[in-house]
Amino acid sequence: MTGTALVLGGGGLTGIGWEIGIIAGLAEAGIDLTDAEIVIGTSAGSIVGAHLTAERLTPAEMYERQLAAPESRASGRLGPAAMARFAAIALSSRDTVSFGARMGRLALAARTVPEAAQRAAIARTLASSDWPARRLVITAVDAATGERTAFDDTSGVTLTDAVGASCAVPGVFPPVTIGGRRWIDGGVHSSANADLAAGYGRVVVVAPMAVSGGPIASPTAQGDALARAGARVCVVNPDREARAAFGRNVLDPAKRADAARAGRRQAAAHVAEIRRVWSA
Repeated sequence: MTGTALVLGGGGLTGIGWEIGIIAGLAEAGIDLTDAEIVIGTSAGSIVGAHLTAERLTPAEMYERQLAAPESRASGRLGPAAMARFAAIALSSRDTVSFGARMGRLALAARTVPEAAQRAAIARTLASSDWPARRLVITAVDAATGERTAFDDTSGVTLTDAVGASCAVPGVFPPVTIGGRRWIDGGVHSSANADLAAGYGRVVVVAPMAVSGGPIASPTAQGDALARAGARVCVVNPDREARAAFGRNVLDPAKRADAARAGRRQAAAHVAEIRRVWSA
C-alpha cells in the first residue's frame, strides 16, 4: 500500500470551521495535510476539500476567514431533533442503500429553498468552479435508489453541482439535479465515507460527526477496517470542548469561528499520532 489520503467528513458550517482549524493547527506544527494524493470530501468536507485542492489559500488564510463575522444568518437548521429523526430512520433500515432511499423520499417531499438559489449559494462558497488538478472525490447519494456515488473530474459533473449534491441535507436543502437524477447529502451513506480511501497506505480522517447507527458505520469503524487492511490510519473526532463550541445547530454561521478555534486548539493533541501516520 502506498500513497496518502485525507478524508474530510460532514458536519455543517461548524464542521467546516472545525476541520479548517484542525488543518491549520497541524500546519503550524509542521504537518501539511494539503499535500495528500487524494482528498475525499463529504458534505461539509466537500467544501473544505474543494478549497484545499484549489490551492488558492493557505491553511492559515482559510482559518482567518473562518474567524470573520458571518455575512448572513443561518439558512437552515440541523440540530438534535433532526439528528434524532435521522437516527431513528437508520436504526429501522436494513442497510445503507435502503436508508439512503428513505432519506431520499424525505428530501424529495420537503419544502426548501429553490434548487437554483441553493446552487448559487454553493457557487459563491467555492474558491473555484473548476475541478482541481489534484485528485478530489466528492460523495453523494441518489435520492431515488439510495446508492452512493463518488464524483470526480471524470464524472462529467461540474464541481459546483458535485459539492451542492454532497451538501444537500435531506429536509433542509433541496436535492440537486444532475443528468436527470436527484442527489442528496453524501453523509446519508456515511458521515465520512472513509472506506473510499481503501488502497492508500497512509490515511487521516477528520470527521466532525462521529455518528453511527443501524447500518451506518462510524468514521472510527471505517478507519479500523482500513488499518486491518494494512494502512496507517488516524481518525480525528471533535473532543468535548469542540462539541460544545458547535452548539445545537451545526448550520449556524455564528458558531463557525468558535468551531474553528476549537479545531486549531485540538490539533495539538493529535500532532504526534498524525506525524507517525503521515510521514513516509
